[in-house]
Amino acid sequence: MDVIKYNLLLADDDSDDCLFFKEALEELPVDASLSTVNDGVQLMDFLSSNSGDLPDALFLDLNMPRKSGLECLTEIKVTDELKHLPIIIFSTSLDLDVVDSLYEKGANYYIRKPGDFSALKKVIFEAITLTNNANSKHPNRDKFILLP
Repeated sequence: MDVIKYNLLLADDDSDDCLFFKEALEELPVDASLSTVNDGVQLMDFLSSNSGDLPDALFLDLNMPRKSGLECLTEIKVTDELKHLPIIIFSTSLDLDVVDSLYEKGANYYIRKPGDFSALKKVIFEAITLTNNANSKHPNRDKFILLP
């Protein structure tokens, strides 16, 4: 059986959250590599310099310096080379008006950062699996928020 290798990108300015994410990913039954960027400007630079070899999915924090996750999402979805990149919003907040806006702007899934390590592993695994199986299709609104 072929093992699928996932190339993931995490955009998050919180180094503890990045470490937590990396450790959770390492414990999952997937073969994955993880790149990280720490703000929206770094993210957009990374994507534009790697547009021929995009990650399989982007986990995007909303509250980042220099350029917010919402600004990055908007820019990605109007850029022909990037618009098909699956984007999983990865945020501490859960404002339903913001969530609705993110859905309308084309994000694939929304994860509220769990404080529990096993819950984090569960939602990362679910997001990877769903994103891979959906072939970047936009889910129904009732499937947009992934809960641990």
